[in-house]
Formats: sequence, C-alpha cells, structure tokens
Amino acid sequence: MSVTPIDLQAYLAVHDLLVEEIEGLTDEQLHWKPAPDKWSVLEVLTHLTDHNIVVTFRIRELLANSTAALPAFSQDDWVSGQHANAAEVSELLFFFRQLLIYNHRLFSRLDAADWQKSGLNFKGQVVSVADVVQAFINHAIGHLAQIKRNKDAVRGLHTSD
Repeated sequence: MSVTPIDLQAYLAVHDLLVEEIEGLTDEQLHWKPAPDKWSVLEVLTHLTDHNIVVTFRIRELLANSTAALPAFSQDDWVSGQHANAAEVSELLFFFRQLLIYNHRLFSRLDAADWQKSGLNFKGQVVSVADVVQAFINHAIGHLAQIKRNKDAVRGLHTSD
C-alpha cells in the first residue's frame, strides 16, 4: 500500500470540481474571452489538460532519478497553437480524467522514498514528487477560480442588457 504525503482524493476530485464548475454553461459561455489576451473556459480546460500531461512527464522523470531539469512549457503558445477555443469540452474532460486515473494508479505503487525523489524544476528549485503533485492540485484549484470569474463576467454581460 502506498504511503502518500498528499491527499489523493483531492487529486482525483479536481476533475469533479471542474465538471461542477462548468455544468450548465452554454457554448457561448465556454468560448467567451474576457479580453483577447485572456483565456476562455475552453482554453483554461485545454491548459489544465496540457499541464496534466507535463506533470505526468515530470513525475516519471523524478521517479527515474533523471538528472535533467524538469521542463517548462509555453502555456500561452500551447493554447493558441492548438486552437484551444475550438476544442470539445467532453474530450478535454475525458482525457484529463484518464490522466488523473493513470497517475493515481501509479501513486498507489509508490513508497515513502518514491514520494521524496527530487530534481530541479525549470526555475532551478529542488522539487519532490509530492511537491509536483501538490502543486498540480493547487494550480488546478487556482484555475477553477478563473473559470468562475469568466462565468460571472459573461453572465453579467447578459444581465445588464
């Protein structure tokens, strides 16, 4: 049985929180951007899915005792380069959830020493597997607030008509 220094239920719950936050949104609300240089809800979901992919890679690099610095990624360029505002919300949420499940199954096999394996992130800071997973949870929670702000703003546009 895994010895986990983080709340793995909170890790898995990220998907459900996203689903709950976007429930009932129209296509217009999913695509609406507060400004040309800001993300729509679909773009936030795309970013979180991309971030999940990158974190999945980072975790495996740490577990492999890699000496390479953990990669950064150009989040804005990734979002715009893949035309994220044209993505399908159901596909994003499905893939996001599958990565959570895939990683969760890995986490169940880790021992205390595995969770403490560490390396350098792109900022030159030492981070452990536990740090990377907790940072992912925190990052996703932060983007939930961004989605809520978008929802509130687009709804406010329609109530002032």
